Amino acid sequence: MTAYIIRRLLYTIPIVFGVLLITFVLFNLVGGDVTDQIAGKAASKETREEIRQEYGWDKPLFLSWDSQFFNYLKNAVTFDFGRSWEDRELIIDKIKRGAGPSLSLTIPMFIGTVVISISLALIVAFLRGTIIDALAVLLCVAGMSIPFLSFILFGQYFLAFKWGLFPVFFRPDLSPPQYVALPVLIGIAAGLGGNLRFYRTVMLDEMRNDYVRTAFAKGLSTKRVLFKHVLKNSMIPIITQVVLAIPFLFLGSLLLERFFGIPGLGYLMIEAIGARDFQVINAMTYIGAILFVIFNLITDICYCLVDPRITLE
Repeated sequence: MTAYIIRRLLYTIPIVFGVLLITFVLFNLVGGDVTDQIAGKAASKETREEIRQEYGWDKPLFLSWDSQFFNYLKNAVTFDFGRSWEDRELIIDKIKRGAGPSLSLTIPMFIGTVVISISLALIVAFLRGTIIDALAVLLCVAGMSIPFLSFILFGQYFLAFKWGLFPVFFRPDLSPPQYVALPVLIGIAAGLGGNLRFYRTVMLDEMRNDYVRTAFAKGLSTKRVLFKHVLKNSMIPIITQVVLAIPFLFLGSLLLERFFGIPGLGYLMIEAIGARDFQVINAMTYIGAILFVIFNLITDICYCLVDPRITLE
């Protein structure tokens, strides 16, 4: 396994390099010169030249050890993302400050969705063909068909504004459980339909196997068969679904953070896109690529832990 992990880590180098190359080309060649955006249209030529020198835009693009792309790679490796074009604050400080609110929102939402959807999927799959199963499938399809924005507007208007059960908007005096409670509920409700339907299909495939009938024939309880045998043998697709979603927890929830004013990384990303702050977008894209590659490797390792038939050698 050690050799496989080392080989996969080496594979991450060209993958991350490709991400950096694509983002550099998009934001530095296709995106055009943004000097006027930073300095303002009324800025003098000297001011624009000073800005170009500060960000290194007066240097060659590629063919030099002191080129823009080489410095871009060096800064990415050292996580020195520079300063935001909008407010001149260090980008790494923005990311550190936004990581806490984002994770306080996405982690409970993620755990709640996974636990509830898997538990319900086991029960619904066991009751397949009954009215409960048909009703669950109908609700799942309805939940998948309703836009995510509709869940947000419904929760804000009725649960927060009309009934006053939750705060409508983020306030600095609120604790994290107070300002993330409603977004977490909305996120779980919006994601439950698709996840429940996926896990139900996985559980049904397992329940058709002979070992399930044998376990019931031996007199094992329904709870033991479902949660010990069926769930254990369904872990491969579950791990794929769960572990690969973890990197996106760090990036926050764009819509929820935007509508509820939560100062997380999703809100930061939306603000950067609106202000064309390519420095921030580059940093978030780079971190997201690294996390995705790492958790892709963790997914493969988890396969071996839950299924001894799988080997990485």
